[in-house]
Amino acid sequence: METNATTPLTEAQPVPLQVDIDDVIRVGGTRVTLDTIVAAFREGATAEEIVYQYPSLDLADVYAVIGHYLQRRSDVEAYLRRRQQQREEVREQNEARFDASGTRDRLLARRAGPETVTDAAAGC
Repeated sequence: METNATTPLTEAQPVPLQVDIDDVIRVGGTRVTLDTIVAAFREGATAEEIVYQYPSLDLADVYAVIGHYLQRRSDVEAYLRRRQQQREEVREQNEARFDASGTRDRLLARRAGPETVTDAAAGC
């Protein structure tokens, strides 16, 4: 039986992407998202710079994800557009549920000290 020495070199490795319970794609078993890797790459970061910024990532995984993005750009871009739309919907829902008026004044009063907080709460 003859074996080909190059067989292990030509075997394809799976792309290290997993979809979590919220349908968010994460990289290499970490909490770092595909969105994060693609955004950093688009901004000109190298794989090494991305790993430096996110030490939980493996360099080989980042290279694999960048390669996957470059090969399937239209699919990844469609996913990123859906994620952006979801983020906007969540933001709108949160803004509708929580009235932010007066928040800045309350935070500034809290920073100023306890006397001011009491005055701000009393409407003075």
